[in-house]
This record gives sequence, structure tokens and C-alpha cells, in this order.
Amino acid sequence: MTITPPALSVFEALESEVRSYCRGWPAVFDRAQGSHMFDEDGHTYLDFFAGAGSLNYGHNNPVLKRALIDYIERDGVTHGLDMSTTAKRAFLESFQNNILRPRDLPYKVMFPGPTGTNAVEAALKLARKVKGRESIVSFTNAFHGMSLGSLAVTGNAFKRAGAGIPLVHGTPMPFDNYFDGTIPDFLWFERLLEDQGSGLNQPAAVIVETVQGEGGINVARPEWLRALAELCERQDMLLIVDDIQMGCGRTGAFFSFEESGITPDIVTVSKSISGYGMPMSLALFKPELDVWEPGEHNGTFRGNNPAFVTAAATLDTYWADGQMEKQTLARGEQVERALRAICEEQSGTHFRGRGLVWGLEFEDKPRASAVCKRAFELGLLVETSGPESEVVKLLPALTISPDDLDEGLRTLARAVRETA
Repeated sequence: MTITPPALSVFEALESEVRSYCRGWPAVFDRAQGSHMFDEDGHTYLDFFAGAGSLNYGHNNPVLKRALIDYIERDGVTHGLDMSTTAKRAFLESFQNNILRPRDLPYKVMFPGPTGTNAVEAALKLARKVKGRESIVSFTNAFHGMSLGSLAVTGNAFKRAGAGIPLVHGTPMPFDNYFDGTIPDFLWFERLLEDQGSGLNQPAAVIVETVQGEGGINVARPEWLRALAELCERQDMLLIVDDIQMGCGRTGAFFSFEESGITPDIVTVSKSISGYGMPMSLALFKPELDVWEPGEHNGTFRGNNPAFVTAAATLDTYWADGQMEKQTLARGEQVERALRAICEEQSGTHFRGRGLVWGLEFEDKPRASAVCKRAFELGLLVETSGPESEVVKLLPALTISPDDLDEGLRTLARAVRETA
């Protein structure tokens, strides 16, 4: 289809220059359903972005929408701080019955605030409180959020520079395969920990993504994650897994670390935990780490009761029988086949991913942005990731139909061919 950019005068006149996604997708969106978005001019777009992973179950999922409408119509509590409410109880019971107990996970649940970076800040704060140390180790190309504590453990130079002040108490280490297999895993990290002259303060914790989304869809091997967990245990460091984008089934299992068989000390969850795209986040931690004093960490919007309602409905609908994981892995195989075909046809391209998060990397780095631009013109929403925006990132809804997934993959292949 041919898309004519709309007049965006009010956005350009009043909205800050910080806006970003709208620059790559110059349309005024009006409606959304399932895996499709519709602009005010009647154009239809297939969504392989899913709210940056916040819409794992599609736009306006009818089951979740019904639960939300019913709750609002009966004047259910909307804003509740951390008061006990029936909506919160229903979520906690569903989370315990559908997620924690079946996986034998002992976690306590904390509601730190509405966004992922709130959960990361709470996790870092708790780790420092428990261990009585300041330093946190993160990894190259990590992304953990845009507030100051989260930026200190984020790798991207452009995002870090926005802080405007020194970002301290964070130390980066090489992520899995950073040296293309030429250096043994954790050789540098463990040497620094054991050398009294290294200058590395004993860390309170290590924070890691099992799949680095913003960093370029870098997938950590299960054996690397197991070795990291063992290192943390040997060296008296807490292990924090940031599952904000890769959790809630994005890689197949509900938690992205399940495949590796580890049990992190702390887990951060957000994005698709509400199921409906509403702000909600969790910090999960082992019971012995629950050393908070009442009110020691709080926030006005940590009790988003409408999000509790849709979250409980999501878990009861999609996570009670194990079918969602099987479906996601099957859809992932469909994506993998299509990306392999693209890479066989187009030199200078590489792909990687798990479940329903995939990246198509271009050696000619600017080409990734050109592919996203052409895909938009053809009616497909995809974004770039990676330190130089060299990767086209695919995040379709977990509920996408095989036909819609195939259509989007064909459109992507066309966009790649037409930008060669």
C-alpha cells in the first residue's frame, strides 16, 4: 500500500523533541485489535512490535477487555496504593497458582511502581541493602531502564549520556560470546573478584538479561547462565534476572531463565505482566531477602488495580494449561525458517533469537533502519535494536495467527530485498 504521512502539526508544535517511535512510523493511529493497528486514514498495519513487548496477547484482547470493562462498570477500586483489594488478591492468588507453585519458585512479590525501571531500581536497592555493598555488575550491551540507577547498569552510550551526571557503582563485564568464543567464560570477571589488587569492589549483585532485547537480540546460552549463577553463589553475590521484556512467555516459558534451570535471587517483571498493556511491574525475590521496613520503598502508582484485573485474567486464560508455551515455540520455529531463508538469499545478514523474539542483523548497519522504513511503507511495524541500530527486531504478539505471522514475514523479506 502507499502511505502518505499525515499532517502532524500539533505533535510537532507541542510535543517534545524526545519523541522517537512516531518518527519512524509517521501515522496517526486510531484503533488496534489483535495483531493489527489502524490509522485515522484507514490504513492497516501488521504489528511486529507489540508495544515493545508489552502486548504479548495482542491489542485489546477480548477476554482481558471484558474483565476490565466489568471491573470498571462495577466501580472497582482504580487507585489503591498498596492497600489490600479484591483485585490484588485475585492477581496474587492467580500468580501463585499458575506461575510460582507449578515451577516451585519461592518468591515474595513486591509492587514497586508502574514501569520496568521501577522494578530494576527496587531490585538494586534491595540487593545493596541485603549485602551492605554498593557495587553492581552488569553486562556489555545491557539495557535496564532510563532512571539513574538503571542507567548505571545499562551499556548503551547514547542512553547513558542522557543522565547528565556520572553513573557510578556499576561495573560492566563481557556478555556471553562477547569475544566470539576466544576467551573462557568469566575468566576476566572471576580474576578481578579474586585479585586483591584489581580495584573491583566486591559487588552486591549481578544483573543480567537472558536475551538482550535493546542490545541486539543477544541470546545467552543456558550453560553460560548456569555458570553465572554458580559464580554468584561462590562469590556471595545476588543474581538478578531482568525479565522485563523477555518474561511473560516471550521466549516460550513464562520466565526466560527456566530453560537454563537456574533460580535467580531476584527477578524483575513488567511490560506484559498486566496482559493488556497497562502499567504494572513486579520485583520477585527469595523470602530471606525480604528485609524491607514498611514504606521503605514505595510509590503512588504501585497499586494499579485495573492492571491486577487483566493480569489475573491473563494468567487464568493463557497460563493454566501449558499450551501458550507450546504455541510460542511453534511460532518461533516458523520465524526461524523465514529468517534462515532471508539470510540464505541476502549476504551480509545474520539472525538469532528464541521463542518469539528474533533479530535480523545487517553487516551494512544503516540498512536495518532502511528495512524498517520500507516495512512500514508496506504495512508492517518493526523497529531496530543494537548499539548501532543494526538489528531489525521482531516482537510479534504470542497470540498471532500462523497466517498473520507468515504475512508479516513475507513483508519483511520483501522489505529486505527492496533495500538491497
